[in-house]
Parts: sequence; C-alpha cells; structure tokens
Amino acid sequence: MVITQNNPNNPMRLDRGEAVFFAREVEHVKRRTYDMKLRELKAYTLIPISHEAGPGVTEITFRRYTGVGFARVIADYAKDFPRVDVYGVEDTVRVKGLGVSYGYNLKEIRMSARAGKALDQRRAATARRAHAELSNKLALISNPATGTRGLIDYPGITETTIPADGTGGSTLWATKTDDQIARDIDILFDAVILSTYNRENPDTLLLPLENYRILANKRLSGTDTTLLKFIQENKPWIKKIDWLHELSGAGAGKTNRAMVGSFDEEHITFEIPQPFEQFDAQQDGMEFTIPCHSECAGTIIYYPMAFACADGL
Repeated sequence: MVITQNNPNNPMRLDRGEAVFFAREVEHVKRRTYDMKLRELKAYTLIPISHEAGPGVTEITFRRYTGVGFARVIADYAKDFPRVDVYGVEDTVRVKGLGVSYGYNLKEIRMSARAGKALDQRRAATARRAHAELSNKLALISNPATGTRGLIDYPGITETTIPADGTGGSTLWATKTDDQIARDIDILFDAVILSTYNRENPDTLLLPLENYRILANKRLSGTDTTLLKFIQENKPWIKKIDWLHELSGAGAGKTNRAMVGSFDEEHITFEIPQPFEQFDAQQDGMEFTIPCHSECAGTIIYYPMAFACADGL
C-alpha cells in the first residue's frame, strides 16, 4: 500500500511517521471488524451458512435426484423383473457481489497520529454491518432483480390454510382459544408431514414477533403455564420455536406469516461464497478509501416440500 505521494497534481502527502501509523491502524481496524457481533440478523443463526462455492463463481448449480419404481413378488422362474430408475432436476441460483466502502481524510489521519490515538473503528464496523444486513435480507426475502431467493417466499414451499374460526370468523391468533392456536400449529406441521408421507418431519416453528408473544404471554386457563411452554413440553417433535421480524406482514394481503421447516444443511443453506473482505486503502484526493466486498447467493432450499407456511395469523 503506497501512502506517500509526490505527484504535484495530488495535494495529499503523509510523512514517514504518519504513513507507518496509518498503515498499522488500517490493518488493526480491518482485523477488529471481523469480531463484530451481529444482533437480530437471524438468517445468520437460523440457516446453516455455506462457503462451499468459493469466491469468483457467478452461479451455483445444484441437483435433486428422485428414485422411481417398486419391487413385487415374482415366480421362481420369472424374467419380468420390475425396473427402477433415477431422474434428476437441475437448478441454478445467481451469486451477487456486494460492495461498500469507508475512509479517513488527511486531517483525521494526522490528528490521530499526533495524539497517538487509534483511528475511529466505527466506520469499518458500519461497513461490515451494511454487508451483513444486505446478505441477511437476500437470505430471507427473494429478490427478482438480483435473481436470489429467500426463505420466507421461496418457490415451491407448501402453502396451507388456517381455519377462520376465531372471534368473528377471524384467522388471527389474538381472537382464538388456546386449543385453536395449538391446532393451527399442528396444521402447519401436518402440511409437511402428510404431504410427504412422513418422509419429511420439520422441527422448527418460526413466527412473527406478535404471534410469538401471544404464545409467550398467554396462560392456560387456571394455571401459570404459558401456551409456549405447554407446546414445547407436549409436542416433542418441535425442537425450536423462534420469532422472525421479517414474517410480520409477509403473507398475502400484508398479513402475518408463520413457517415450519427442517433447518439443517441437508435441507437449506445460506450461500456466502465470499465472506466479507477489505482491500488496501486507495487514495482519492484528500481521503483514503477502503473498499469492502462480499458475495451472496441468498438461500437454497434443497427440499422445498420440507417447509410450509400459513398466512393470516
């Protein structure tokens, strides 16, 4: 990284001490940003992250195979053995590059060097956060402009209907009894289990925050047991119940959406071929700019029928 400049057309020049200070500080800032904790960016904690594709790819192609055929009882000298076969379906998602930058001007560098103080790391942290927020959004919500797919509206997942038997014929959980809400949850899981003839058994329930709070705050009649605790203790196939802000208003007519699925790497991955990286500082007039880059392909669901959603909660 070249710091000092002798170009008469460029007014910026750092002396040797300032140059050494700046080079050291930029490297320190870059290392520190990798330690940033990402709060409430739930795609990073809900969906297994995959770096398998690696940097530089433009597309990720995956294949799903299905075996067809059956055995049957045959006679001792039979020759007409039934034949089985396998067919595959190929699918492709696009990888998109994400970019942002931050920088320090000449005065800031010199003031920090004279005072012996570290450069402001919040800009680097903000750049890192910006990449994470955009990747999180691409992983959760499909984007036709980028060709990426998101968890919440992934094509091919099962859509089921919740009965409108709450107060006034409503589907809203706020109008339903404990038993009706518990039944609605069973309907969501059965949408996967029954349609796949028990080949898929989802173990995670995702709710909008409003609906999660209903489960957490609503107590069974005459007890101190919340509906959330009751479901966790009496429906052992449900390993995790969590809330996801992006499900609020994600359903038809801007209604709330609930989802169930199998959130392991066999069923779903959050594709980040190139994790967040920072390049050498580049001089731009009186400022040094640090470009930041990453690559994201959104979410891949390998078995869409292992997931289901319902709107109107």
